[in-house]
Amino acid sequence: MRAGLSRARGALARAAQEHAASPPGRLRALRSAFLDAHTDAVYAELTAGRTRGLRLPELAAAAEGAFPGLVPTAAELAADRALEQARKAGHEIDLGIFFRHVLRSPLSGGHLIDTLLRPTERALDLLPGFAAVGRADLGSVRLERRDGVARLTLCRDDCLNAEDERQVDDMETAVDLALLDPAVELCLLRGGEMTHPRYAGKRVFSAGINLKSLHAGDISLVGFLLRRELGYLHKIWRGVRVDDGASWYSPTRAKPWVAAVDTFAIGGGMQLLLVVDHVLAASDAYLSLPAAQEGIIPGVANFRLPRYTGPRLARRIILEGHRIRATDPEARLVVDEVHSPGELDLAVERSLDRLRGPAVAANRKMLNAAEEDVDAFRRYMAEFALEQAVRLYSVDVIGKVGRFSTRATPSPD
Repeated sequence: MRAGLSRARGALARAAQEHAASPPGRLRALRSAFLDAHTDAVYAELTAGRTRGLRLPELAAAAEGAFPGLVPTAAELAADRALEQARKAGHEIDLGIFFRHVLRSPLSGGHLIDTLLRPTERALDLLPGFAAVGRADLGSVRLERRDGVARLTLCRDDCLNAEDERQVDDMETAVDLALLDPAVELCLLRGGEMTHPRYAGKRVFSAGINLKSLHAGDISLVGFLLRRELGYLHKIWRGVRVDDGASWYSPTRAKPWVAAVDTFAIGGGMQLLLVVDHVLAASDAYLSLPAAQEGIIPGVANFRLPRYTGPRLARRIILEGHRIRATDPEARLVVDEVHSPGELDLAVERSLDRLRGPAVAANRKMLNAAEEDVDAFRRYMAEFALEQAVRLYSVDVIGKVGRFSTRATPSPD
């Protein structure tokens, strides 16, 4: 087997050099064919027989070094990253091919999914300080532990909590800290007060992906689009993996989550609601998933939303951009409680009290296991890795660059 992989490795490297100046489709077909035959052997070599856990950028870098021609070089990716989206060469599509094949494999993809559930180094470094004082200001997310509740406040008041790579990193760190701290019983997600003239002094949950960053070329496949879904969103749903000697019982540490929606939950904000246990909304709030209108895929919402709304309404929301007002009857499919803005604070505290108790986490775990099979999630993410990469470089997405490049903040309307 090793001899066959070695020969194939050499053939791939030679083919990559030969077709370096050819249209990209030729080399992509060669890479895909190579991975069709050798994904598990490649992944095993990169991870020392699946004994090492490599995160997405580390895995891509290791593949570049061990299998020349299999993925774009670091120099190619860096050159693309320095450009606006419309001027990039599209090397991330080749990363999408690589991660699609890895995630499609139950063996390799399963190991990668587990690896990405582990806490980040940043969170492990910050954990002693957070456990001691119960507070952490991560930049775009503030975290406070009070009465056993980890309160995560999204505080990008400069852009209505529109999410970029900085916020993805801060959110994953905050989720890790909340799940790892033994003094935390349950968790709350809420948007902070904004300084934007239109929403000054008002809480806003999330304006979704930062479209200005996307079209400026600052939203990457690995650092945002894959990391977000396979990182903090999946950790909220399934828990963070820990090595604490209790793996005979459970390798993950999970807790109940509540989300409170003020003003709006657009795009990624609405996606967040699909992984928490209880959702409250102000009566003047609304929800939407406009990704298809922007030319991209709304993360794992296509996989999860139909469970809540049924397939017909899910298609209206995702394909047609249908907006749901919190007071609409159909809102009750994704929102548990609706209150006037002045009553929301008290309602949030009541909902937190109802989710306390030693058996809540165990029952939550079993409900989530019944609702979402991890292998089905893995298979979805395999296809998402490539489809989203292709979308990033599609003509309709590139054509929107001018529309967003001059905006200081995203427009929720």
